[in-house]
Amino acid sequence: MNIVKYENFIKEADLKVEDFRAAFAFGNDGENISDPKMADELLDELLKGRKTATASAVEGYEENEPFPIVDGRFDIVLNGKGEPIAAITNTRVYQTSFDQVTADHARREGEGDLSLAYWRQAHEAFWRQFDLYRPNMPVLCEEFEVIYSKSK
Repeated sequence: MNIVKYENFIKEADLKVEDFRAAFAFGNDGENISDPKMADELLDELLKGRKTATASAVEGYEENEPFPIVDGRFDIVLNGKGEPIAAITNTRVYQTSFDQVTADHARREGEGDLSLAYWRQAHEAFWRQFDLYRPNMPVLCEEFEVIYSKSK
């Protein structure tokens, strides 16, 4: 992770460089943005206050890649162009299985009609692209709060 390219954003947000964890675009592979439209749509939901959670496939993490935790550190959320727009910090992280994700979590993700049915359909389709989907696959759920955004 090249922290240098985020130093100005971190300074503008009045955050500490040593508390920076990662930069990513929602619905994409970290800083590798293959779906700019999805990144911008999900970022928009975050900025509206509708998106306060996300989920990732446990099996999608690299072998030595640490799972997110609640530790007071922050992540930078990128738009579809790879530009830093918001900083978030985790308030809760837990692991469950796909078939046990709750309606509350689905609503917090802020996508579609906010229903669990929508969440399951969208996430199943997304994870099938990477051959990760199974009805009981392990899922890492994160809840977070925005601590800075350029739109505020």
